Amino acid sequence: MRESPTDSTRTARARQSVRTGHFASRGRLIAWAAAGVMAVSLGVAGCGDQGSGGGGGRTTHGGDREAEQAAGSTWAAGVTPEWMSEQMGLTVPTTAQSPKAAYEITSRFDTGLLTFTLTRSEAETYLKENPPEGKWLEPTAAATDVEPHDFAHFGLPEPETFKDGVRYSYVCPSIGAPQATGAPSGASEDPFGSSDAYDMSDERCVRLYAHEYSPDRTRIYLRAHYEPGISPLPAAPSSSPD
Repeated sequence: MRESPTDSTRTARARQSVRTGHFASRGRLIAWAAAGVMAVSLGVAGCGDQGSGGGGGRTTHGGDREAEQAAGSTWAAGVTPEWMSEQMGLTVPTTAQSPKAAYEITSRFDTGLLTFTLTRSEAETYLKENPPEGKWLEPTAAATDVEPHDFAHFGLPEPETFKDGVRYSYVCPSIGAPQATGAPSGASEDPFGSSDAYDMSDERCVRLYAHEYSPDRTRIYLRAHYEPGISPLPAAPSSSPD
């Protein structure tokens, strides 16, 4: 039986519709697959941003800790050698050169620092006028685990890092200087490992180091720890008007 022209037309249209539907379905599948790949890629990128702290405007916890530590201490302004010597109860000789002083405030304890240089003979006189509690000690080895912090504030080495030409001990003035505490928690009462360190917890004592840094000169290092809240601190120097 032969197809009529009308039947042939209908058959052709049906075949064309089937082919069109087939290609449309393939197009939709490709589009859905592409959309799925894009979604997975975005999800992976988002996870990477969260892990690295990027993309979301957040800082890492490590950075927060560093910022908190940096804000945890303050070097008081306006501290002079005269003021610091009064707090320690130890005078600075009039012949002293390069006197420097600083006072650090923290939430746990405060630290007062004072240093100056004398001739060898002047230094011997100073040490006799300010005798140690016990005896002068000499290190058997330089400390290697001391981080530069206290006297590094003046651009100087920490006295614990010296081995040769240095003596140290506690000096406890008998005048009414503010109460100094023993070594703060975690600090060594005897940084050079000697067995006869002096317990100064109930005294107004200062750690003194005398370092013969040249053939004819000696640097005196003084360090004392205080309970927080020495008052009044020296007033910060006012800036002069332009």
